[in-house]
Formats: sequence, C-alpha cells, structure tokens
Amino acid sequence: MNASIRAHAEAPGAPGAPGQGESQPQPSWWHRDHPTFSALTGFFTGLAFVAVVPAVFVGLLHLLVDDETTNDLFPLVLLSLMVPLGLMGPAHTRRFGRYMLIGIVVTALVVGGVASLVVWAMMERDL
Repeated sequence: MNASIRAHAEAPGAPGAPGQGESQPQPSWWHRDHPTFSALTGFFTGLAFVAVVPAVFVGLLHLLVDDETTNDLFPLVLLSLMVPLGLMGPAHTRRFGRYMLIGIVVTALVVGGVASLVVWAMMERDL
C-alpha cells in the first residue's frame, strides 16, 4: 500500500480509519482489476503452464511408476487444459482465463514451429 494512503488510513479520526465503522480506502488503481495487469499475468501464466505442467507431471509419474506406464499415462496431461477453460466460466476470472488460453496456444505454436524448422534444417543438411 502506498505510504500516503497508509498514513491517511491510520491517522486517528481520519475517515475510514480503523475503529471508525467506515470502510477502508480503496486500493490503488494497479491492485484493482486493471485490464493490462490481468491480461499480462494470464498470458505469462499460460506460457509457464506449457513448460511447467508437463514436466512436473512426467517427473511425478516417473517417481511413482515405471517408464512404460509413464509413457502410457502422459496423454492425461491434456486434462490440465481444463484449468483455463474452467477459469473462463466465472465472470471475475474470464479475462485471465482467456489470456491464459491464448498464452498456451501461442507458446505451443511457437515451440512447434521452431521444432519443425530445426528438423527441416537438419534434414536439408543431412545431419
């Protein structure tokens, strides 16, 4: 909280001060649902989601079961796509969920495109 807001809220007799029975002052504009903040955090959460969730899923499966079972159960990681779809339901998290899904799709497209470009370049050079 900003120092001037905190000092104002804690001043005795100030409107909204504790013990006055009135509500606390509103948080600053950045801490409310600022559209840029929720869009950026949603997008980068989706980006991290693509990298972290499959790695953690495989790591846990590898610790719990053998390699063949891990390979058989890996497609279940696609169920994690239900998280952004579930976030798109409630009105309060809809924007975050939409941008999280956009982050997942864009990251998957970039990774797939770069991988196919590298495979094509390696095939052209006969590596």
